[in-house]
Amino acid sequence: MASPTGSDRLLRGAVRHTAGTTAALLLCSVAGAACSLAVPALAGRTLDLVLRHSPGSGTWLLWTAVLLAAEVLLETGSVLLTQLANARATAWIRLRALGGLLGTAPHRAAPHSGGDVAARLCVNATDSGTAPAALATSLSSVLVPIGALVALALIHVWTAVVFVAGLPLLLLLLRAFATQSSDSVGQYQRAQGAVATRLAEALAGALTIAAAGTARHEEERVLAPLPELTRHGTRMWRVHGRAVARSGVLLPLLTTAVVAVAGVGLAAGAVSVGGLLAASRYAALAAGIGGIAAPLGTLVRARSAGSRTAELADLAPMAHGSAVLPADAPGDLELRGVRVTRDGVPLVTDVTLSIRGGTTVAVVGRSGAGKSTLAAVAGRLTDPDAGSVLLDGVDLAELSRSELRGAASYAFARPVFDGGATPTVGAALAAGTGPAGGPASTASVRDAATAACADTFVRLLPLGYDTPVDGSPLSGGESQRLGLARAFMGRGRLMILDDATSSLDTATERQVEAALAAPSRACTRLIVAHRVSTAARADQVVWMEAGRVRRSGPHSRLWEEPEYRAVFTVEVRPADAPRRSTVPDAPPEPAGSGAPPSSAVPGTGAGG
Repeated sequence: MASPTGSDRLLRGAVRHTAGTTAALLLCSVAGAACSLAVPALAGRTLDLVLRHSPGSGTWLLWTAVLLAAEVLLETGSVLLTQLANARATAWIRLRALGGLLGTAPHRAAPHSGGDVAARLCVNATDSGTAPAALATSLSSVLVPIGALVALALIHVWTAVVFVAGLPLLLLLLRAFATQSSDSVGQYQRAQGAVATRLAEALAGALTIAAAGTARHEEERVLAPLPELTRHGTRMWRVHGRAVARSGVLLPLLTTAVVAVAGVGLAAGAVSVGGLLAASRYAALAAGIGGIAAPLGTLVRARSAGSRTAELADLAPMAHGSAVLPADAPGDLELRGVRVTRDGVPLVTDVTLSIRGGTTVAVVGRSGAGKSTLAAVAGRLTDPDAGSVLLDGVDLAELSRSELRGAASYAFARPVFDGGATPTVGAALAAGTGPAGGPASTASVRDAATAACADTFVRLLPLGYDTPVDGSPLSGGESQRLGLARAFMGRGRLMILDDATSSLDTATERQVEAALAAPSRACTRLIVAHRVSTAARADQVVWMEAGRVRRSGPHSRLWEEPEYRAVFTVEVRPADAPRRSTVPDAPPEPAGSGAPPSSAVPGTGAGG
């Protein structure tokens, strides 16, 4: 969990972001509180004048009506400003959390599953966004009881004394409510996030669940945290119920005691009839200090939710420099002593490579050898724990974000297209140019699709390139070709294909490789490969094993080694484990191998 400091810092930022709206809300609330405090005094004075048949009673009655109308209008304005402040604060918090999630290295974001992120960005961010308005409301909620208590002292000092005598019990009630609510709300939100996480996992594997007939099992798994959610939710409402019940007894007793003392003052001639009316109303307003429980509970929930949202906002960002690459450089790629360790497990160890610009290099190895991790480091989707990566002599860590993403493009085995950001197929491909590349022309989009062998099937879609990307019936191979076309749009000096041709047939793969080698798309190509044909057509092969480079050289020379050939034919296992054969078109590395997410890279010149 993020420290309270992280939560408080996030909420303070939300308050600053909504300063104008929150200030208007505070002003409106304070003005409404002033009207609430003035109305009993005016009403009492009006009653005394009416009873005495004073000619000025009509004017006082008019002012009372005006203040009552102003109180209603100010209350309405407070409600509208509260909703506006909540919306603005929630949007700001969500953007901060989303920026932290997308701005960090993938391995730092990986522990947060899709369901958990959805719960934090939706439910928790909404609760956090109520903090600025609740803070303003809390201040005005305190002003009314304090002002009412002062008014009681002015009407008859003993009425104030009686109320103050019961005040410690009310403060203890509020303190217990705040303490117990904080813990129960936090536990409830964590259980809520667990349910959301499991539901997202089940939705992602819906086809597998249906094929295996395990829907009932998945239902039980998703709902497993429900008893815990129920327990904490019940506790939360019990805390709230006890606070309401106790205040429901204490506050009427205090009000009754104040009115009784004012009645004694009336009998003694120390309090007028109008004063008695005002005292009864001020007693109710003073007892309204119990109303602070509502905004206080909102602040408790906001702070607890803020700690979960702040975990995303506080993820360490990937730092970027301001360097630029030398113009007309060939795209030489160099890795010097690169080491990557995740959770104490070495994924890549002491890798040193030098790749000449304009060449095609295939990275091969068994599952878990570190191929995808090496690919992620080569284009700086993640940073190595030791060593450095240089492109044309410049350390990738020193490049500006736009320079880096304009130079390196990616394509993955399972490309993801965001129908919200890029609603059509054409827009999805054009996004490959990145924010610094400017708008892409229709001709360049179709040229990239043609190179990736995607133009033919895209034209057959209902609306061609204008077909909504979310509604496009695409096979795995067609999705991969669209991902490749998006990578081609980048036209950078380094292109990295992380098993991005695994679903293509051999003929299509050769056409794609021919397009990659075309002079118009001259660049350095790093291809994570499982097919022997891909390795055979590469200029150089990097053979990885257990996170290290075992050999590097032409495929024809490496093919002479039986263990290299076994990479494409037999999965070598320990002696006590069963052996299984694998076909050359092996599936991509599992998530445990350290592969980066198979999705578009925000802000890159390619995505995939």
